[in-house]
Amino acid sequence: MDDPAGQRTVTTVTDPLIPDGLDATLALVRHGESTYIVEGRFQGQAETPLSPTGLSQAALAAGRLADPHAAPALQVPNGDALELVHSPLERTTQTAVAIEEAISADGRTIARRPDDGLLEIHQGEWQGLHRDEISARFGPELAAWRRAPLNAWAPGGESLTDVQARLRPALATLLANLGEGRPPGTLDRPHVAGYREPAPDHPWSIVVGHDGIFKVTLLTLFDLPLERFWMWSMDLCGITIIEFRAGRPTVRAHNATAHLASLSDERTVAATEARRRSGAL
Repeated sequence: MDDPAGQRTVTTVTDPLIPDGLDATLALVRHGESTYIVEGRFQGQAETPLSPTGLSQAALAAGRLADPHAAPALQVPNGDALELVHSPLERTTQTAVAIEEAISADGRTIARRPDDGLLEIHQGEWQGLHRDEISARFGPELAAWRRAPLNAWAPGGESLTDVQARLRPALATLLANLGEGRPPGTLDRPHVAGYREPAPDHPWSIVVGHDGIFKVTLLTLFDLPLERFWMWSMDLCGITIIEFRAGRPTVRAHNATAHLASLSDERTVAATEARRRSGAL
């Protein structure tokens, strides 16, 4: 028989990855455009530097994170970020260094450290190949990966299960550092968007990573199945804000890119000028 109305027992499962009662925020930042992206090549864990556009994107993201409450404000706590953690690959390191330099420009400091757990998904035999070559040589495998990413992956590459296994310790360290020495929070304060709540005063950290690893990060934090890998969109130098209240994660902002608007305007002007020049030939 059903439980009486209003008295139904609800069972919740708390992911032990997230410290009990954690009040904290993570700002996830994807790296800027790399040379392989410009060339249309699969990157994975290949070492590729930022392109000139990527360096501009990183500088704009860095400026926004160095002054996060300037309009358009990011939904991060008051005070400086606790640490800046990043994948050790060149494109993420360059992006992280840009953020570090922007924060330190006015005399502030932030601890920066690389973590191998944040490396991009290894793409095996696909790394370094142009997307058209991969389609031609590995068409069925590529289609299977796009259709069922939990059950298919690049030959010689990492499965999503393997990726999640190496990612979890990195996330555990991040969250433990944020919760160290702080009392557990509560859910007594309502969390409803639109009520102009002041910025919280709990700790926060910045994480610079990759499209694939951030997809798995979000699935892991929200205890969603890895089959949902393709549900998240992560633009270059887009910023995603995850807030934890009493250990419960909430997406406060996803893939914020307003800070890149000036770069988009420059590209539009350049493209318009290029069309005018070609039309004059």
